[in-house]
Amino acid sequence: MQGQLKHLIDWKYWSDEDVRFVLNLARKVKHHRWEYQGHMQGNTLVMLFQKTSTRTRVSFEAGMTELGGHAINLDWRSTNFTLSKIRFETRYLCRNAALIMARLKENKDLMEMVDAATVPIINGCCNFYHPCQALADMLTIAEDREHGVSGARLTYIGVYNNVVNSLVSISAALGVKLTLVCPIKDPASVDEGALEKLADSGLLIETLDAAKAVAEADYVYTDTWLDMEYFNDPSYQAVKDERCALMLPYQINAQLMKGSQAKIMHDMPIHPGYEMAEDMVESERSIIYDQAENRLDAQKAIMLKLLQELK
Repeated sequence: MQGQLKHLIDWKYWSDEDVRFVLNLARKVKHHRWEYQGHMQGNTLVMLFQKTSTRTRVSFEAGMTELGGHAINLDWRSTNFTLSKIRFETRYLCRNAALIMARLKENKDLMEMVDAATVPIINGCCNFYHPCQALADMLTIAEDREHGVSGARLTYIGVYNNVVNSLVSISAALGVKLTLVCPIKDPASVDEGALEKLADSGLLIETLDAAKAVAEADYVYTDTWLDMEYFNDPSYQAVKDERCALMLPYQINAQLMKGSQAKIMHDMPIHPGYEMAEDMVESERSIIYDQAENRLDAQKAIMLKLLQELK
């Protein structure tokens, strides 16, 4: 009997048990990659990109290849998604693929794909969530800590964005103590339900005292202050200047990190001199490249879990 179709939109839609399972699976895959060779044989992943990508593209394609499957890369602009309805094109893709990973600008477009899909849809990033990144973040912390993620003190400093929403969701499931230092917090960008769940569990602190938050953290995490799609767009220069002026006191630099033993995290791409000073990127306390590397095994675990659900 075929299992129920399961998607990954964000971790809030998964049970805590399933979130813990997929994290443990990612750790197992990372340390026993040879055991999973061939697990995706005969399966195709379609990767649809409306947003630019380095890590999502490479990790999903490399992951599918190492698992014995095949990945097809589609640039939204060169497909008929630009000409037709999303649900029509999605239904066609499902006739050819075991899985679809979509990296889209708008969550509403992703949800239209989900509503039309007959195979699992993986959210490779949208304006509201970034679940694949959040799993890699937790895998990084789990690998760094002797006793795993539960009880880890993670401080995020930056603009409240899609990365934050997914960190909030996954932290609730994994028992991570999350402190948010977010001077820019647009209510339209906040998943209030996920935030309330984390707060009710006693795992959330919101503050603008960056120094105190960093001093009490095991890990300090930051992200771009402006959506990377618009970072070099001249039409957004005024917004960029305004945000930089407000956010510069919250930059991750040697002064802010002084006296803290916290490891440094960033989901990349990094804009040195903005959210993070360049000397922090490759400092001895940085685990940024480990974090990026862990996207590979996180993506593998997600794909394996979703196909397992169909058996």
